[in-house]
Amino acid sequence: MAVALYPGSFDPVHNGHVAVIAMAAAVFDEVIVGVGHNPEKPSGMFGVDERMEMIADAVAHLPNVRVTKFAGLVTAAAADLGVTCLVKGLRSATDLDTEMLQAQMNSATGNGLPTVFLPGMGDSALVSSRYVREIAAAGGDVSKVVPAGVMRQLEARK
Repeated sequence: MAVALYPGSFDPVHNGHVAVIAMAAAVFDEVIVGVGHNPEKPSGMFGVDERMEMIADAVAHLPNVRVTKFAGLVTAAAADLGVTCLVKGLRSATDLDTEMLQAQMNSATGNGLPTVFLPGMGDSALVSSRYVREIAAAGGDVSKVVPAGVMRQLEARK
């Protein structure tokens, strides 16, 4: 059984993330979306449990996807979850450079754990959670780039 872990902060999840999850769900028997806390990034807008709820709502139509949280190293979470590979979405060549470095380190420190890259596709391919947060906080309309449940949560924060 091919099981993939799609790790990230997902603060908040946006349509680009959902597209990558849907592509992964078509390729793997099971996809685990892992919501982690990265101490290198600001704490963000939503708590981990809130992010998990928004993701679960956005991917409810995908029966082979589940959402969990993890702390610490992605490779440790992957081992604990028994996954066969990591999935990462790519928006641009800049993402590829960064993600290749991470994939190399994850492989070297995670007993050869491979990473599968999936390209961002469609209208939401170049969306960033950081920009979603900034635009929403400034009163802008991000309804075209986030799932409806996320939009409701963003509006509730105004």
